Amino acid sequence: MWKTAFAGATALAIIGLALLSAEVIGKESAHRARAREVPEAKAQLQPAPNAPAPSAQSSRHVALVIGNADYADDATPLRHPLKDARALADELGRRGLDVDVGENLTKSGMERAIERFQAKIGPGSTALFYFSGYGVQAGRQSFMVPVNAQIWRHEDVPRDGFNLESIVSEMSVKGANLKLVMIDASRRNPFERRLRGFSTGLAPIAGPEGTLVLYAVAPGKVANDAEGENSLLVGELLKEMRAPGLTIEEIFNHTRMNVARASKGEQVPGVFSSLTEDAYFTQPSSRQSAR
Repeated sequence: MWKTAFAGATALAIIGLALLSAEVIGKESAHRARAREVPEAKAQLQPAPNAPAPSAQSSRHVALVIGNADYADDATPLRHPLKDARALADELGRRGLDVDVGENLTKSGMERAIERFQAKIGPGSTALFYFSGYGVQAGRQSFMVPVNAQIWRHEDVPRDGFNLESIVSEMSVKGANLKLVMIDASRRNPFERRLRGFSTGLAPIAGPEGTLVLYAVAPGKVANDAEGENSLLVGELLKEMRAPGLTIEEIFNHTRMNVARASKGEQVPGVFSSLTEDAYFTQPSSRQSAR
């Protein structure tokens, strides 16, 4: 009987060791799988080159800058989105914002970038979203298009695109006091040709209080890419951002007027504001404020 009990105990010990080994192997496999996922995310989303290290102050001012240029449905990559995104991210980083930069993001890449951005937004923060690439208007709403989108019907737009109003609404839900949006996506694109009765350009936005939006061209209009290192919009925007003492709303409005003059009226940006107080990228000196 003792031998039988000993044999049974031995069998149970062997089974227990086998189960423990299987559990360890399973955990190691899961760890290796997660490790393989991390490089892909890092490859698509990097901090701006001159962005400061995260701090208590920078965490209150966050930005997501996306430039999509190399679309699967377009034979020729767009000229400006990547250069514009890098230049703007660098300028924002100099002003103390915690900036993430996404380049040529797929749908899953944009999802991760937006989720990471939204997770940084806290009560009383400033949140800035910039997108350059292709955008599509559907159902009187604007959708930002990832580089691997497959859009053939109207129903495909909300499936593969990212609703701009939803992004801005989530900024507000997270508690951002100031919501800044810059959209350079009013280009003629390969997707609109497939959609019957499509609306050109982007749709006007109904942003919550504390929202300031700059469109590359007024809603319902389209713009052609100009020559130069940067797009006409970002080139003029960077100049105004470097001018001392201007509020952000003044920067956007000056950019709108300068682009209209430079293009001889062919491209007139749109500005939407529901701000209730002045806001600055760089706080002016007392002398500038008095003037």
